[in-house]
Amino acid sequence: DKPGVDKGKLIPHGVRGEQSRITLDGEQTANVRAIVAATKKAGLDERAAVISVGTALQESKLENLGHLGDRNDHDSLGLFQQRPSSGWGSPEQITDPEHSTLAFLKGLKQVDGWQDMPLTEAAQTVQVSAYPDAYAQWEQQAADLVAEHWNS
Repeated sequence: DKPGVDKGKLIPHGVRGEQSRITLDGEQTANVRAIVAATKKAGLDERAAVISVGTALQESKLENLGHLGDRNDHDSLGLFQQRPSSGWGSPEQITDPEHSTLAFLKGLKQVDGWQDMPLTEAAQTVQVSAYPDAYAQWEQQAADLVAEHWNS
């Protein structure tokens, strides 16, 4: 383990339910690094990065998605499947990993007590997903990725 990342801080409540895991390619790994960098830029800690990475794992599998036509949920774009029509930014902004992460974190900071919530609750409060429990399955992989990239 790299020094400086407290595993207990990454997953303060343990994980809920079965965990999923995917193998990341170079683009997905670069997006993890972009999320971690944006979290630091926002002045937030590793837990915020875990919530962000876990949310992006669920929303896009860490792929910066463009418009998918009929397969897409309305006009959702990018790592977090944010919608221009919902005020997340322009399509260009939403498909910029730093901008989309900072927008997500701005929403997260407005959630009272997010630091003490399980990932799935914090993510759902920001994202308002039709599948609110789906985020929980990514908590372990998100924590592992943040632990790997926080100090790299």
